[in-house]
Amino acid sequence: MWEHQALTRARYSAGDREIGASFEKIRIEILGQRRDLAELRREVLGMRRKMLANHAGRSSWFDLKHDRGGLIDVEFIVQFLVLGYAHAHPSLTGNLGNIALLRIAGELGLIPIALAETVRNAYRDYRRMQHELRLNNQPAGVEPGSVAERVAAVRELWGFVFECEGGILG
Repeated sequence: MWEHQALTRARYSAGDREIGASFEKIRIEILGQRRDLAELRREVLGMRRKMLANHAGRSSWFDLKHDRGGLIDVEFIVQFLVLGYAHAHPSLTGNLGNIALLRIAGELGLIPIALAETVRNAYRDYRRMQHELRLNNQPAGVEPGSVAERVAAVRELWGFVFECEGGILG
């Protein structure tokens, strides 16, 4: 499953165009496979649990990438939506990035469109904050209160997508 999640972000960027076209065809075929949503959900949640066990809770700051409600959660939501629904909605296979794919998923009715927009903005803000911190050689952590609304939106979308209540991992 990890490799299929990685394919949602894979892009041909240089080299032989025929090889790039062949790769893209294979990538779309794999992403467009029909999957059992319950099994996919279990696998994605299991992968996220493993990542949290290795990264979460190391400081009082909110880690923009690793903590619950952060960048990785948005990315896993998008990856689940692509892998779970691209067979019926080929527009989800485009190399468009997470922000655009959240918009598409909202427009398709896979997720609430207003929540998709809120999480798109949160993701955009997280990336901007992360880049600013990295440019200044700072760890990618912020005061939790400064991102509380963004975290809440990501957690709400996570709960909607993964059908869990009372916590980001059910």
